[in-house]
Amino acid sequence: MTKFTFLHAADLHLGSPFLGLSLKDEELARRLTLASRDVFTALVDAAIAEQVAFMVIAGDIYDGEWKDASIGLFFNRQLARLERAGIRVILLKGNHDAESVVTKAVALPASVREFSTRAAKTIRLDDLRVALHGRSFPERAVGENYVRGYPAAVPGWFNIGVLHTSCSGYAAHASYAPCTLQDLATRGYQYWALGHVHAYEVLCTDPYVVYPGNIQGRSIRETGAKGAVLVDVEDGIASEPRRLIVDKARWALARIDLTGLADQDDAWRRIEEGLKAAAAQARERLLIARVELTGETALRRGLLADPQRLRDEVQAAADRCHDDVVIERVVSRLREPRAKGAAGEALLLDPISLIAGLEHDPAVRAQARELLALIVGKLPADVGEELALADDLDVLMEEAASLVLGRLTAKEP
Repeated sequence: MTKFTFLHAADLHLGSPFLGLSLKDEELARRLTLASRDVFTALVDAAIAEQVAFMVIAGDIYDGEWKDASIGLFFNRQLARLERAGIRVILLKGNHDAESVVTKAVALPASVREFSTRAAKTIRLDDLRVALHGRSFPERAVGENYVRGYPAAVPGWFNIGVLHTSCSGYAAHASYAPCTLQDLATRGYQYWALGHVHAYEVLCTDPYVVYPGNIQGRSIRETGAKGAVLVDVEDGIASEPRRLIVDKARWALARIDLTGLADQDDAWRRIEEGLKAAAAQARERLLIARVELTGETALRRGLLADPQRLRDEVQAAADRCHDDVVIERVVSRLREPRAKGAAGEALLLDPISLIAGLEHDPAVRAQARELLALIVGKLPADVGEELALADDLDVLMEEAASLVLGRLTAKEP
């Protein structure tokens, strides 16, 4: 009877400079940079505590080329701890740490095996009768379907495919080594250890096709728990993966409905109530929250007229819920109650109401997209990718409308 457990991780992004975030909040970017290292240390701690037989890392170990050797030395120290514990490590390079991207290196422990960039190869762990098949990225942009060149399954062994890929159905992620679930299923492997998508997903259970997600959320687009997966194998059959949560900072999006509220003190209490769930899930971690205020309320103009006070009150409400919290942004999606005429019909000539709708005008949005593209085009590539301004168009338009409405309200007699 063969029984063992392995750990599947991906998208460590060690050395991420958080350049986009540092433009807005340098201290928060520094804390997240440190957290990414602490998270990998915690992952190694867990691997040792669980006595896993081996660890698979399915690409994007590094975020890009090293500024110096410190990040490589840190990674080497953690792998050396695994070697001393008798845990082997199998590595694959993805788009962020492709051979052409990360050119610096330090010698890794002898227990570490790495997939070739020239062709798909098989790494055998004879004592466990495990065969791992994979291919690293030679270049950042890989448009080829690597799966078609993966070796045949080794009969009678537990076969693991290791792949950094945008498997079909993930249009939101850049297309690297694209493939389909059918491509994966036809190889006859028992488990596919995927990387690239930063969300935890089990795409299939026969065979298991798993994205563990990244180990640390890096922006508001990556909310919720982050980590890796543990896979128990007995007599060549894998059990359902067990999530291993190791993140040190938690991103959260809190949508809070202020419908019907007429008193600002009631709004502050409603916001505090809305943040309690995110605070409870974060526990002792750093919590980074975006608050979206929704609903129809007569408080809208007053809240928007003093955006600094609004942000301060939201931060104060968050502080009452959690020991270590940063409000990343306060977004207003509030609606003004429609004014009623004598006959009970909505007044359509309220200038502020008319202005409030401009953020949804197709022509205005098209011009905004053009301006954002111009701005992103002048930024360094990594900063533009991290900021993803075009993805935040709705938020930016809402903030612009809120700013104009706040100033108009302040000038009203």
